[in-house]
Amino acid sequence: MDHVNDEALALDRRFAFLAEIDGLKAVLRQNRTIGERRRENSAEHSWHLAMFALVLGDLAPGLDMGRVVAMLLVHDIVEVDAGDVPIHGSYDAAAQALVEAEAAERIFGLLPEAQKVRYLALWREFEAVETAEARFAKALDRLQPLLLNTLTDGGTWAENGLTEAQVLARYRPVIERGVPGLWPFVEALVRRHYRGGTATA
Repeated sequence: MDHVNDEALALDRRFAFLAEIDGLKAVLRQNRTIGERRRENSAEHSWHLAMFALVLGDLAPGLDMGRVVAMLLVHDIVEVDAGDVPIHGSYDAAAQALVEAEAAERIFGLLPEAQKVRYLALWREFEAVETAEARFAKALDRLQPLLLNTLTDGGTWAENGLTEAQVLARYRPVIERGVPGLWPFVEALVRRHYRGGTATA
């Protein structure tokens, strides 16, 4: 009987977590969707990143793409509590890291212990950017908004008055470190956008 109760409790905790992360749909990011030009939410961003990993995974042979996809699906869950911090905004990075760490403990703590440990480890791996999988995941996290910006008249770049040089400086190190062979193609997208006259270089 205790075994049945334990299983029911574990299911309750899983469903509580799944209900809690629905809040990610309400967290708006700066980036705009390509078609509707509305702000994307963090849940949409995470799904899109997982698809980036599936579609571009062959550019990083030898990596555990299952772990990359899992990392991308959990990496922004803390935003349910902490909100989204735009890359082009100014904020206290150390203070934000503490808020996000507390959010990770609370939200993943809703799960049964084994799952809490697994997903917290994935979240921390992404944040540390020390493994090849985390570097690839972080590169995709930088690549996705870049692509959206090139397809929405500059998007957040135009809104924040970024120059071509600033864009290249902010995106290149992370993308080049995670997917070295992809950078020339991505750089061409950025340069083509600025040559189009939608922002001042």
